[in-house]
Amino acid sequence: MASLIEELPKIIERGKKEAQKMLDGLSEKNRITLQTNELVLPTKSKGGYFGQSVKEDVKHEWLNRVIYGDNILTMQALLAGDPQTGMSSMRGKIDLIYIDPPFDSKADYRTKIHLPGTDIEQKPTVIEQFAYSDTWKDGTVSYLQMMVPRLILMRELLSEQGSIYVHIDWHAGHYVKVIMDEIFGKDNFVNEIIWKKTNSPKAQSDSFGNQHDTIFLYSKNLTRIFNQSYKEPDENYLKSFMYDDNDGKGKYQTIALSNKTSLGGFGKMKDWEWKGVTARWIYSKEKLDDWHNKNLIVKTKSGYRKKYYLNESPGQILSDLWVDKSTSPIQGLSDEQLNYGTQKPETLITRIIKASTNENSVVVDFFAGSGTTGAVAEKLGRKWIVSDLGKPACMIMRKRLIDQESKPFLYQSIGDYQKEQFEKSEFKTIGDLSQVIVNLFGALPFPEEKGIPSNLGYIKNGKTLVYVDSPTKMTGYNSLKKAQEWRGQLGYDKVVVLGWNFVAEISQVLPRFQDELDNEKLKILVIPHDLLEKLRNKVSYDNLIKSGKIKFSSLQYLKIKPIKKKEYNKEQDEIEIELDDYILLSPDVLPLDQENKEKLEKVIEDDPLALIEYWSIDPDYDGEVFRSKWQDYRENTDNDGDKFRVIKKAKLIVPKVKGKRKICVKAVDVFGFESVAVEEVK
Repeated sequence: MASLIEELPKIIERGKKEAQKMLDGLSEKNRITLQTNELVLPTKSKGGYFGQSVKEDVKHEWLNRVIYGDNILTMQALLAGDPQTGMSSMRGKIDLIYIDPPFDSKADYRTKIHLPGTDIEQKPTVIEQFAYSDTWKDGTVSYLQMMVPRLILMRELLSEQGSIYVHIDWHAGHYVKVIMDEIFGKDNFVNEIIWKKTNSPKAQSDSFGNQHDTIFLYSKNLTRIFNQSYKEPDENYLKSFMYDDNDGKGKYQTIALSNKTSLGGFGKMKDWEWKGVTARWIYSKEKLDDWHNKNLIVKTKSGYRKKYYLNESPGQILSDLWVDKSTSPIQGLSDEQLNYGTQKPETLITRIIKASTNENSVVVDFFAGSGTTGAVAEKLGRKWIVSDLGKPACMIMRKRLIDQESKPFLYQSIGDYQKEQFEKSEFKTIGDLSQVIVNLFGALPFPEEKGIPSNLGYIKNGKTLVYVDSPTKMTGYNSLKKAQEWRGQLGYDKVVVLGWNFVAEISQVLPRFQDELDNEKLKILVIPHDLLEKLRNKVSYDNLIKSGKIKFSSLQYLKIKPIKKKEYNKEQDEIEIELDDYILLSPDVLPLDQENKEKLEKVIEDDPLALIEYWSIDPDYDGEVFRSKWQDYRENTDNDGDKFRVIKKAKLIVPKVKGKRKICVKAVDVFGFESVAVEEVK
């Protein structure tokens, strides 16, 4: 087997080709896009929900974004632009990228979910598992193969004055440094920063305890933004202010006024004489005279120096060794603590953002985790985009930003994610994929000569037709109607519709069109979202057929009680919205072991609404963009003190409208699944 040193040039070459293919595809008609799930106008439920007035939607030239999905797809979408929300291509527009990619091949990526009376542990989704296993399947080689194309796309996104900080540890840091030299240019390497990540390193029997991470800082070119940073003075720095004239101005040290070297641009300066001393003065004669008149110049054996008072010092200039208390790791009882494994302290990210951005700069984090980068950028008045592959991470970010009453932001995902997966798969046509789904469901395909579409199959004994919808479509009324038409035409008793993605109001489609859709003869099931990840090749397909482990689940859906409305005053109405029930996907399709499935089933039996992690309301839903104008979520104890449950009722004060008002309620459960209920009120 070749050594890593031998493999490195090949890894870089493959990564460059992969990245170039992505860049070439940005102008294609079917380029990767972003799908807006929610426009969040933070209005956190506080201190009781009665009489709470929702925020009005306003137009923004820029909207910050939380994006769920594989970050390499996110980068392509940002490079292509997002016309639906008015965002042009972000190529060359980002001043700062900070990333903290996972670099521990043995990390435990399970998520602990706290529910009333019990805790359950969720394994990563299959999409996440594949991402992690791909990253480490061949050890460091796989990790570097994952990083190269991403770093190339990040360079494309950086502005001419932009910088990138890559937070890494000892597993692969030295190899990443070599790769970054190649991608960003060795001359654009700025610093190797050492950050003290723990105050108490774990004791090691055969080595020194590891106590630091490394942060590599590179710039796009030499014209980068850099604002001088300072830290709290240490004891040695304070001791350097050893002089005191006892004139009430305090202690001072002396600093040089001339330079004896030709380095740092001083080679072009000439020696000249001031007050009897010939030197290469750093400052003008006028400035030196002014300081002299103010008694700020000290005569020394070799010339002159300037007094520099402690009380005028902004602090001690920061070096590349960050071991000071101001960026200490998060402690257990900290207000920042979100119990997220890779969470970094806000002070660390604050230092980075202040150093390498100006107000109005765009800051991006593609491995956002708990969302510290977005939270800090928001506080500092910067624009921001954060992205993560984990649904739990995105949920934490959304709640965190609402908690700090951020400006409105978009919650987005990769548009047509199943479509992207399909296009990367080995299936040549959607018909080929449909035939595979038919077989995995346990049905039989129709013979080709009968002229029946390839997305249909049948179960012989049950006289049941199976209709497989396309991964590039949203299953809704039209698909269900077509499936029923084929059932009637072919003479089957029932039809099962298997769908990948569903229209938001799918739970309302069935009762609303009950007669047309003949619900008693119709069953809707969900194709597992991660199935295309599992169907990577024929071997994996054969294994799935043999195992019979593919579970097609029923739709999860949210039920709300009839909405109440009454007049609040001449201009406003009061609407009351109350959650009624929540039907979850079958526990069998969730990434849980048997013990945790049993715990979950008990919670579902006792209180299904306890599974709601977050719910929000759009009281004026336009059928296209969900504008979240009111939110409640677990751990919001400002309203009822129960951190394990959301409140079940909200009363909102809204402007009167003519005619009907369409109200949309969105709920996200503890596993990240979203459900929507839509109701019209006269």
